[in-house]
Amino acid sequence: MPRLKLGVIFGGRSQEHEISIISARAIVAESDKSRYEVVPLGVSRGGRWLSPRASERLLASAPKRCALPPWSKTLGEPFRLLRAVDAAFPVIHGENGEDGSLQGLLELAGVPYVGAGVAASALGMDKALQKEEFIRHGLPTPGFVAFLRREWEREPEHCLDAVERELGYPCFVKPANGGSSVGITKAHRRDHLAAGLKEAARYDRKLVVEQAIDGRDIECSVIGNEEAVAATPLGEITPLREFYDYQAKYTDSGTRLTVPADLPPEAAALLRHYAVQAYRAIDCAGMARVDFLVERGSGRVFVSEINTVPGFTPISMYAKLWIAAGINFPALIDWLVKLALERHANRGGAKGGPVPEM
Repeated sequence: MPRLKLGVIFGGRSQEHEISIISARAIVAESDKSRYEVVPLGVSRGGRWLSPRASERLLASAPKRCALPPWSKTLGEPFRLLRAVDAAFPVIHGENGEDGSLQGLLELAGVPYVGAGVAASALGMDKALQKEEFIRHGLPTPGFVAFLRREWEREPEHCLDAVERELGYPCFVKPANGGSSVGITKAHRRDHLAAGLKEAARYDRKLVVEQAIDGRDIECSVIGNEEAVAATPLGEITPLREFYDYQAKYTDSGTRLTVPADLPPEAAALLRHYAVQAYRAIDCAGMARVDFLVERGSGRVFVSEINTVPGFTPISMYAKLWIAAGINFPALIDWLVKLALERHANRGGAKGGPVPEM
């Protein structure tokens, strides 16, 4: 069987640029070279696509020193670069990577790709819209209030009053579209809330304020197309900080990841059930990580959010949970690529290489 040309797309314009590079580096290193000819496709902070050779240099750079070579007109257009691969594995986190825009480009190029489609990606990225879908499908989720940045700028007192009336304190303030906890703050009183909304407005035109649940952070990995499964152990994250912010995720050595999470069997089964239901609620495909809050004392479960392009860094929970289930990293990549090719074929796509054997 000829090797499949697998384009690993990374970098991008979002605040998670460095995290994307680390994720791509892990996928390139762990992919089975007997099955895949990996073609790195980096995207600069300015949104320009790099040649495979320039992309390799970016992958080799240190995470905090992502100096990019000058853009050259000889590198061609993204469409031409994408048409040179048999399948794509997008690991651009955040803006233009997991919000449906990159997925739309891949659809136009006719390239099979790992992960959710255009609509599911958009829903998975927008915290307000996905919560509305969770509620519509009967899934428990923390209470929230959402409004546009323009509303906040024009009527700040009205927005503050609405949050205090609907939610009270403490509460979390978030950009509706974003990841890795960038721009998220926790408010304990009105001035904290105002500062948090100002901070979140730096990153997005839509703002979400969410009820703070005193709970344990539990995560679940889901995989599949029409037949989705959540067959991994559950993972628990215990940060040293007040909540699981960017520093706790990527810089604090004291953040503890526990696999499997210490939960009664019936509670673990319920979370896996909810994970698959959340996946189906947004019509997800390929993969997703579903995050939960399990309230201390009561044990009540809340679906916090779904992430359609989970991290693939060495400390990221998505792959860790599958490894704990007995699926190593190369086998996970194979599975995800197979799902991408199957979904593309099922939609009547004309392009795509052979489906790898599992």
